[in-house]
Amino acid sequence: MTNQNVQKNPLFEVGQTVITPTALEALQQAGISIASLLYRHQSGDWGNLNAEDKAENIEALRLGSRLYSSYPITETTWIWVITESDRSGTLLLLHPEDY
Repeated sequence: MTNQNVQKNPLFEVGQTVITPTALEALQQAGISIASLLYRHQSGDWGNLNAEDKAENIEALRLGSRLYSSYPITETTWIWVITESDRSGTLLLLHPEDY
């Protein structure tokens, strides 16, 4: 990973991890592991979020709010990773509106 913000120790717990069937299939086809995305997410590499959304995640770490990341897996497909505010669970999905 080339992101300089990535840290070795996780910034937060992800709790129980759940992935939608379509997201799992897309990751398998792209040869991307769930663990690698969770590592990036937990390390503060929020992926393709804009500066405002990244700043919201940093504030969410402080306040204990919901965290989310977005990672491209093809030119037209992204995986979204969303961790609940109480850190009890994390969902990986293709479309945030499915949340």
